[in-house]
Formats: sequence, C-alpha cells, structure tokens
Amino acid sequence: MKSAGCYWVYILQCDNNTYYTGYTSDLTRRYQEHLNGSSKCKYTRSFKPLCIAQSWQINGGKAVAMQIEIAIKKMKKKDKEKIILNPLLLAQTFPQAFISI
Repeated sequence: MKSAGCYWVYILQCDNNTYYTGYTSDLTRRYQEHLNGSSKCKYTRSFKPLCIAQSWQINGGKAVAMQIEIAIKKMKKKDKEKIILNPLLLAQTFPQAFISI
C-alpha cells in the first residue's frame, strides 16, 4: 500500500484494549513491523496489535500526516472510537488532506 508522495495515518487496536496511532508511507510494511515487534515501536512490542482499526490515505506529505497523527493522539478513547466507526469525521476536520478512506 505505498504510493509515491503519500502517507497513511492509522489506528491499531491492541491486545490491552487500547489504540495506537501512527503514520507511514507504507502501511503494509509498517503494520508488519508492529506485528513483528520491531524496535521502532516500543508500545506495540509490549501490547501487540490485533488489527488495523482504521486508516486514512493522506495527501499533503509527511508534515500533514504528522499533524493528523498528533490530533488523533490527543483525542480521548471515545473520540478515537467515533472516528474509527465513522472515518469521514476526521476527513471533515482536515478536508484538504484526504485522498481516500
């Protein structure tokens, strides 16, 4: 799932009933790193991901993806669950940044 110049913001559901949020240019590779316990992600080494709960393909480069990741990380769990169930809610906050959901 890699496209030139585009990034993904994603939320993983972990085995301790929490969510992990990240961004990447290659969603498939990054998810595999989480599953394998890569040293790049200390959190998911301790709390294994069960699935990708939601992902968004981002237009606008790394800086925009990082901005969206930070916004999600600041959300309360119930708000993360809302955007997982209705991904368009996040797109409404950052309309210029979304390629696909």
